[in-house]
Amino acid sequence: MFKEIVKEKFSEVIKAIVPVVAIVLLLSVTLVPMPTHVVMVFFYGCILLMIGMVFFTIGSEQAMEPMGKYVGARITKTRKLWLILPLGFLLGFMITVSEPDLQVLANQVQSIPNSVLILSVSGGVAFFLVLALVRMVLGIPLQRMLVFFYLIAFGMAFFAPPDFLAVAFDSGGVTTGPMTVPFIMAFGVGVSALRGTKHSSQDSFGLIALCSIGPIIAVLLLSLIFRPENAVFQPITVPKVLHSLQLSGMFRDALPEYMEDLAQAIVPIAVFFGIFQFIALHLEKKALLRIVNGIVYTYVGLVLFLTGANVGFIPAGFDLGSILATLPYNWIIVPIGMLIGYFIIKAEPAVYVLMKQVEDITAGAISGQALQRSLSIGVSVSVGLAMVRVLTGIHLFYMLIPGYAIAIALSFIVPPVFTAIAFDSGGVASGPMTATFLLPFAMGACMTVGGNVVTDAFGVVTMVAMTPLIAIQCLGLVYKLQASRAPKPEVAADTLAGYGDYDIIDL
Repeated sequence: MFKEIVKEKFSEVIKAIVPVVAIVLLLSVTLVPMPTHVVMVFFYGCILLMIGMVFFTIGSEQAMEPMGKYVGARITKTRKLWLILPLGFLLGFMITVSEPDLQVLANQVQSIPNSVLILSVSGGVAFFLVLALVRMVLGIPLQRMLVFFYLIAFGMAFFAPPDFLAVAFDSGGVTTGPMTVPFIMAFGVGVSALRGTKHSSQDSFGLIALCSIGPIIAVLLLSLIFRPENAVFQPITVPKVLHSLQLSGMFRDALPEYMEDLAQAIVPIAVFFGIFQFIALHLEKKALLRIVNGIVYTYVGLVLFLTGANVGFIPAGFDLGSILATLPYNWIIVPIGMLIGYFIIKAEPAVYVLMKQVEDITAGAISGQALQRSLSIGVSVSVGLAMVRVLTGIHLFYMLIPGYAIAIALSFIVPPVFTAIAFDSGGVASGPMTATFLLPFAMGACMTVGGNVVTDAFGVVTMVAMTPLIAIQCLGLVYKLQASRAPKPEVAADTLAGYGDYDIIDL
């Protein structure tokens, strides 16, 4: 049984990763003659990334999702808000502090102390998770909360230092990574399942959407308090590999760092669940062992995935962008970026979590494949727009304000479940693959054309988080139009002939 699961997952992973590998390798022998050592590092990174994704997807299904559902359902069963909300805040804070991508963000923002940034962003996510739980309990429409809080975020952005706009909006996507998404989404399913209302299952969506706003407001608030004049970021260093031993040594040397980071991420959650199991859950031994195995798979998978992505993809993305920008026809970086964006979203581990939940909650009414195609189209457009920004230096606001205005307007037209899924998908799409390949890709191109990396290259993550909001809601609009045109079932007249005027008819 386990072998069949591994085989199935590996098949899915190959389909997700191979197109990106093929594009990079094809470019390296045609338009972009990248150094051999960079290509080899990229290739080795892909192997680790694929193995890691297999382990992660298995572990997520066996551990992270059940843990979130069990905890969410159990604390909601108490019907005590004074218990639900503090525990929700604690979980949101704890799981965000442990998010590996947040550590990367903190290291890049040198003008704000790391501990202050990490605690503030984690507090922002935790606070908005509490607001999301309140929304679910009270049945508040999601679009009203999105309009209100995005107006606050954009209002604060007008007063923030220009160098912090991109990193503030990028932080919303960075903090909803592979650790946060599976647990919080499953937590929402557990909470909503006990409401028992007509739309309770659909209300499980939207948690990631609101949690993505917290980091944006937190970083903007910090920039207003500290008033830093310049945002300083660590430059990307491209490793020089001379032989195969040095190549394998790069990954071997990086493994302990990611093993430590991921241990710090997973152990607190495992300990919390263990205490919760002892006090309140009391799961059977079989179910508990399955979760323990899943935690191990999740840990191994994320260690391999992040090692492969960070060591192998960063230099390849940086070199690819740099060399494309030196071409006489450097505008070609726009369609190439769109092509890479279309396929790279399939390599985001959290996307598979979202696809599975959408199919489960909607009983297959919304296809996971249709969702993935819409995400691919959205990310493709976002990367293309990001490359236009790199080449022209267009201000980020000229794309964000119209984009979010369209997304919010669509939320009042399409079915509410599509709005919730769309805004969740924005946080899900902007994961580690965006941070380790698309961002270096943009930075390499920006440095080559002489642009401002802080204002022009950063912002890729938030662009990737924005366009799926429109793409998924357009999918919802198509579903709505199809449903309105579908013929309604008619009851033949002779079917009712044998019944009286007051008979109860069981249709």
